[in-house]
Order: sequence, then structure tokens, then C-alpha cells
Amino acid sequence: MECYYCKGDLKEGKVPYFIKRKGYQLVIDNVPAYVCQQCGEHLFREEEVDLIQRIISELEEKIREVEQRTLVLNPPLYPPHSTVTKR
Repeated sequence: MECYYCKGDLKEGKVPYFIKRKGYQLVIDNVPAYVCQQCGEHLFREEEVDLIQRIISELEEKIREVEQRTLVLNPPLYPPHSTVTKR
């Protein structure tokens, strides 16, 4: 295979996958990929992309569950639109 960017030779290898989104960071080490021997660019196979997307979807679902539990466990100190009256 040929690198899309530099036309170097792609060889099978393993690379880390990193994503930073609102609320979390995810690092997956040793993801199979084609790695350019010239520039280091990497290309994931469709199977790895599908698996990574599934992991991210499940993680985001679990994060939403935790956030909802936190809201229930920690209600606001004052009700919304409350007013304080002076005596």
C-alpha cells in the first residue's frame, strides 16, 4: 500500500489512538494500523474504525448515565427562580 500524503510504503504495525472530547479523554494503545515508513502517518482498517466508534458510543452513553445520577444525587441548593424575601 502507498501513503496518501507522501507516497511512502505502508507496513502493518500498531499505533495509539487518542481522542479528547468534552468530559473525557480516551487512549487506546496498540491499535492495528498501516503505518507509513517514510512520514509515520497511519491508516486504520475498517474493522478497527468500527470497533473504536463502538467503544466511543458506549463510553458516551455511560458518561451520560453518570451525569444523570450526579444530578439526582446533588440537587441544586436553591430551587430555580427562587426569591429571597426580607422581613
